[in-house]
Amino acid sequence: MSNLNSADVVVIGAGVTGALLATRLAKTGKSVLLLESGPRMGRDQLVERFRSSAFKSDFMAPYPYSPLAPHPRYTPEPNGYLQQKGPHAFNAQYIRMFGGTSWHWAAQLWRYVPNDFRQHSLYGVGKDWPISYDDLEDYYYQAEVIAGVGGSPESGSPRKHPFPMERVPASWLQQRVTARLAPEFTVLDDSTGRNSRNYDGRPACCGNNNCMPLCPIDAQYHGGLAAQQAEDSGVKVITEAVVYRLEHDEKGRIAAAHYYDWNKVSHRITAQTFVLAANAIETPKLLLMSISDRFPQGIANARDNVGRNLCDHPAIGVSFDVDEEIWPGRGPVSPCSIGQFRDGDFRAEHAPFRIDISNASQVAAVTKEVVAEGYFGKRLEEQILFRAARRLSIKNALEQLPDRNNRVTLGDKKDELGLPVPALYWNVDDYVIKGTEQTRACYDAIAAKLGATNIKHSKSGAFSNRQHITGTLSMGLDPATSVTDAWGRAHDHENLFMVGTGVMPTVGTCNVTLTAMALALRTADKIIEESRHA
Repeated sequence: MSNLNSADVVVIGAGVTGALLATRLAKTGKSVLLLESGPRMGRDQLVERFRSSAFKSDFMAPYPYSPLAPHPRYTPEPNGYLQQKGPHAFNAQYIRMFGGTSWHWAAQLWRYVPNDFRQHSLYGVGKDWPISYDDLEDYYYQAEVIAGVGGSPESGSPRKHPFPMERVPASWLQQRVTARLAPEFTVLDDSTGRNSRNYDGRPACCGNNNCMPLCPIDAQYHGGLAAQQAEDSGVKVITEAVVYRLEHDEKGRIAAAHYYDWNKVSHRITAQTFVLAANAIETPKLLLMSISDRFPQGIANARDNVGRNLCDHPAIGVSFDVDEEIWPGRGPVSPCSIGQFRDGDFRAEHAPFRIDISNASQVAAVTKEVVAEGYFGKRLEEQILFRAARRLSIKNALEQLPDRNNRVTLGDKKDELGLPVPALYWNVDDYVIKGTEQTRACYDAIAAKLGATNIKHSKSGAFSNRQHITGTLSMGLDPATSVTDAWGRAHDHENLFMVGTGVMPTVGTCNVTLTAMALALRTADKIIEESRHA
C-alpha cells in the first residue's frame, strides 16, 4: 500500500495522461501516488463559476487560479506567467488543477495519419518517430473506448475496429456547409469523445453549445473524469503539491521527488519508478530546475535537449457571412472539418493543414461588432439576428516542424513559491508561411462557394496558438537528439518516464490528446511488463 511518503510509482501531474497511466498501474496492484500542483474542484462548482463570470469567451475564466501554482492567464489582462523571448508570442493556455487542461476543450480526439510517423523518410523534413502507426493502433482504440470516441471513418487514419461511439447528429450548419462545399471540399465529422448516447455513466450531448470552456452535463470526456477514475481505482492523490526538484542517487536513478504544499512546507516522496505527466511546458521546467553537481543542466538533460523543439499548430482564421441562414450555436461547437490537406507529396514544400469549421454561437461577437458600428434600437436587433444566423468562422491547424531553437527555459522571474517561471522562445519558419498561403487560398475558395460577404481574414503574419503543445521531451532512438526513448523513458535515468504531448516528436495536423493518451497507456504497459521481470 502507498502512504503519503512513498509508493511503487509516483506520477507527477493529474491530467488525462497521468491519470490514465496511474489507473492502469493501480489495477495491477501497484501502489501509486499522484501529485497535482493545483487544487481539486467539482464540475458543479466550475459551472457556477462560468455562469457568474463576466468573461464568457475566456476559456480559463471558470477555472481556479492560485499564485502558488500559477498558469497563464490573458483576461482581463495578461498575467505574464510565461516570459516571451522569441519573435512570436507563444500564448499557451493550460490549467493546473485536478484533471488538467482537458477540462476546457472540445473533446477532439484524432488519430495521426500513418505518414506523420515517417515524415522525414518520406518528405525530407521534420522527424521520424521511433515507432510506427501500427505500433500505436491498438492503443489508439483502447483510448477511444475509454473516452467514447465517434467520428468519420474516412479521416485518413486506418482502423481495425469501428468507432465505439456513433456520431452526434449533424447540426444544420454542418449539413449546409457539407452540401455546398462538395465536391471540391470534403467535410468530415470530427473525431470527438462526445456522447451521442448514454455511455460510461455520462449522458448524451443535448446541444448546449458550451463544450468550451465547460460541458455543463459531462457529455464529453475530460481529464477530470480520468483523475477521478484513478482515485476510485486506489491511486492516492495529493493536490496542491508543487514538485520543484527531482533527486537522484549515485547511479543516476531518480530517488525522490520534493514538493511544496501551499504553505510552502517541503515534502520528500520516494518510489521505485517516477512518471512526469505535468505538461509540455511545466515538465521541462521541473527537469531544468532539478540541477546537481552530476547533472548541472538538469535531470534528463545531459545533451541539452530538454525543452527544445517546442511546437504548436500556428493558426490563422477567417470569418464571413454566408448567403443563407446556417444558425451556428446549436449542437457541439466543433463538429466538422476538412482533412484533405493533411498529407501528400506537397509536405516536402510546405506545411500540411486541417481546416476546422466552428459551430459556436456568434451572438456575442456580432453584437459587439454592430454596437461598435453605431447601430441601436430596432436596426441593432435586425443586424444581430441577420449576422448571427449567417456568420461562419473557420480556422486551421498547420503543422510546425521541430526546431531546436524553439524552446522552454527558465525565466528570471519567480512565482510566490520562489520557483522560476517558464521562458519561451518561439519562431515560425517558411514551411509554415508557405502553408499559410495555401490555407488562405482555400479560405477564399470556401467563401466564394458559400456566397460570402463581410469577409475578414486574420492579420497577415500573426498566428494564434491552438494549445497543442508538443516536442519539448521528444522521444527518439538517438540520445543525442531526443530526451526519451520509444517508451517515454529518459535516456539518462532508467526509472524515470514521461508521458503527455511533450514526448511527441512532431505535431501533425490534428489535436494531439488522443495520441498522448495512447502513448501513456503504452508506457504503463511497459512499466508493468518490466516490473514482472524485475
